[in-house]
This record gives sequence, structure tokens and C-alpha cells, in this order.
Amino acid sequence: MADVKDGTGKDDRVVIKKYANRRLYNTASSSYVTLEHLSDMVKQGVNFVVYDAKTNEDITRSVLTQIIFEEESREGQNLLPIQFLRQLIGFYGNSMQAFLPSYLELSLATFAEQQERMRTQFAALAPGAGMGTYDEQIRQNLAMFDRAMKMFSPFSFARPDDGAQPKAPDPAPAAGDALSDLKKQMEEMQAQIERLASKR
Repeated sequence: MADVKDGTGKDDRVVIKKYANRRLYNTASSSYVTLEHLSDMVKQGVNFVVYDAKTNEDITRSVLTQIIFEEESREGQNLLPIQFLRQLIGFYGNSMQAFLPSYLELSLATFAEQQERMRTQFAALAPGAGMGTYDEQIRQNLAMFDRAMKMFSPFSFARPDDGAQPKAPDPAPAAGDALSDLKKQMEEMQAQIERLASKR
């Protein structure tokens, strides 16, 4: 475990201690905080790490996951589509599991950079101008991310029609046909995404 100093000093991360009573203590400000406070810190770009006060175990991942759960539980705050959550769960234990974290991190970083660039361009426009272009870029970004996620497992997460029984998987294609079949399915998924986006 890295040597993380309380508050500031040799490490720029803020240390949060979680006690048995589930209270969170910010060692930098010497005050108790809530998950909402930690959520605000994330949005402000504050780098922090959370340790179990008794075992000194790094529990940052579980605390951040809990923040996401709290945000998703709020009415009107849903960010993660149900189908995305199903896909994400499906990757646990999957052969691609080791590659997915870095891929998601890179994809979200690229998405954030594009959105920041669009915000800068949009701010330079006259009020009321360019909204259609801005909306179109957002739609394209979401479609790109959705398409990229499906590329990881194009055969496993086909969405059946409502009320219909999931179709049994087809026999594995021969090695020579696998690439052409994959290309065909990707083209079909792209067409479906564009149809769905046009209805928004």
C-alpha cells in the first residue's frame, strides 16, 4: 500500500477514514463528511482515498460504487441505462474482464474531452445558435459508446423483442466465416442505433 499522508504534504490525495459506525472522517479538514460531500469532491476534481479506520484497508472502490448507487437511486438522476448495466454484469468472469476497465476508462476520458471541446465551442456561439449541432454531437457520442460496448461481445447481448423468448445462440461459425459474420452484425447494430437515435 502506498504511504499516504493525512491531509496535505507529500501526497496530494485527501485521506478519508471510514469508521465502524459508517461515519466518514476527512483528515484534511478534520471534519466528518457524507457520501454527498464525497460526490461533490469528485465533481470538483479533488483526489481522495478512503481507508477503513480499523484495518487500514483501501476501500475507495466500494465507497465510489456506493456513491454511484446513491446517485442512481435519486429520481431523475439515472445515468446508467439498464441494458448497459446488464452488459456490465455479464463481463464479470468473462474472458474480456481484464481488458474492460482500461477500455471504459479510456472511452470515458475521450468522451469527456469531446464534451469539453463542444462546450467551449458552444460558449463561443451567439445565444440560441448552434443547439442542433450540439445535440447532434451528443447523440453521436452516445451512439459511438454504445456501439463500442457491443463490439466487446456482439453475440451475447442481443436485445430480444418485448415478450419474446430469447433466441437460442446459433452454432459457432467456422473460423473463415467469423470475421464476415461479425462485420455483418456490427453493420446491423449500427443501423439499429441510428434508427433509435433518430426517434429521440
